[in-house]
Amino acid sequence: MLFFLLESFIILLPLLGSIAFMTLAERKVMASMQRRVGPNVVGFYGTLQPFADGLKLLLKEAVIPSHANKVIFLVSPFITLSLALMGWAAIPFAKGTALADLSLGVLFLMAVSSLGVYGVLLAGWSANSKYAFLGSLRSSAQLVSYELPLAMVILIIVSITGSLSFLQIVEFQQGVWLIIPLLPLSLVWFIIILAETNRAPFDLPESESELVAGFMVEHSAFPFAFFFLGEYASILIMSVLTSIFFFGGYLIPFGISSSPFLQSFVLGLKSSLVFFFFIWVRATLPRVRFDQLMVLCWCSLLPLGFAFFVLIICTLVAFEATSY
Repeated sequence: MLFFLLESFIILLPLLGSIAFMTLAERKVMASMQRRVGPNVVGFYGTLQPFADGLKLLLKEAVIPSHANKVIFLVSPFITLSLALMGWAAIPFAKGTALADLSLGVLFLMAVSSLGVYGVLLAGWSANSKYAFLGSLRSSAQLVSYELPLAMVILIIVSITGSLSFLQIVEFQQGVWLIIPLLPLSLVWFIIILAETNRAPFDLPESESELVAGFMVEHSAFPFAFFFLGEYASILIMSVLTSIFFFGGYLIPFGISSSPFLQSFVLGLKSSLVFFFFIWVRATLPRVRFDQLMVLCWCSLLPLGFAFFVLIICTLVAFEATSY
């Protein structure tokens, strides 16, 4: 038990540090794209800005609305962050180096991620504010809707690799990364993960032009920081999932063998490139309307997911590549 807690701490501490510096990377990259300066005062080239922001939120007073359900109001940010971090237990950082090498790791991660909507919904409801409640309803509808095409893409990958284990999915890509045969499906996946993480142009639950700040408009100080960390933890885990599903995870191209440290570095590099895609889209595309978001899911992405699923399963059966 003590060894497991130590392992969890070793993974959790660098993970929270990565999330903090993701905010700095986003601000610096977006500033460069939009010809702005970005944070450059706190520390060398602004590298200590995340710590300054964290200290500011820690020292600020947490204001709780008088008509709010105080217990749920304070617990909901913790639910969001803890569920966003729980999924990392099944992620293989290198060959044989996962906190929990689960044979049903993909199923575990989907179950944990789908529960994340409860933190958002409870936050909006407990604040007893129309803006927060509308934001939480939007987020719930968005997350539940995009879970369907997300599950469809994952089901296709599981059908091809024949396993629900992340390690076996990565090892299956020894010869060729799945993004090569599944390039159209990877584009669908990229759109889905933008909506699943409430990122621009699909950040409707937090649309400041309509709902001020959406479901967390009444949260401040440290509870707000928990929501903020939970959002970026979800972005980071989606970036890692993209690397595992389509870019061979920790594998180095051309079958080059390497140490676990180098494999972890390769996984981090691939995930950073995917995270750059998140920043690029946010700095480039305007926000869509909520009805356009729903139409895209139900009328475009979901039928595409079904079509790809039928096509790929029929192809596997025709070439006797699966027993399904």
